[in-house]
Amino acid sequence: MFAPRLLDFQKTKYARFMNHRVPAHRRYQPTEYEHAANCATHALWIIPSILGSSNLYFLSDDDWETISAWIYGLGLCGLFVVSTVFHTISWKKSHLRTVEHCLHMSDRMVIYFFIAASYAPWLNLRELGPWASHMRWLVWIMASVGTIYVFFFHERYKLVELLCYIVMGFFPALVILSMTRELRPGVSVTCGLRQE
Repeated sequence: MFAPRLLDFQKTKYARFMNHRVPAHRRYQPTEYEHAANCATHALWIIPSILGSSNLYFLSDDDWETISAWIYGLGLCGLFVVSTVFHTISWKKSHLRTVEHCLHMSDRMVIYFFIAASYAPWLNLRELGPWASHMRWLVWIMASVGTIYVFFFHERYKLVELLCYIVMGFFPALVILSMTRELRPGVSVTCGLRQE
């Protein structure tokens, strides 16, 4: 009872920065400040994600590292690019409702693929246990299921969508229970850098 009052920005001097909550079946409409913050914070990370992804690629020593660098880099760059485009169109071209709706769905879908891409280096470069080796493919199946869910139930069941993100973010980490302490054969870790 105390927490909702504490988090109610509408009763503070910061009310102009955030709109009221909307019903579960409707989309939240950000204020001008929120639109500007979303655009700036997402666009800010496009160039660093491209540079970081390029660095991962150039530091790759074998095919598995190269593949993992590409997957992670595309997932990271895709997340920031799609989100920046969506937030910019939503803010400045809100009259383009169909385009905005498609970009909003894409923004939600790319989160699933970013989660899967984030697991790629870990799942591809570690020696996995017997049942956990299937997780390499299961994360992409989960991303596809999440995408299908967004396509059919966009903005209808927000709690279910949140649970999908949480399950997809947490469930693949359970492979740690069956992983060995080794990397793929012939590869070792020295000070955080992989060397053969």
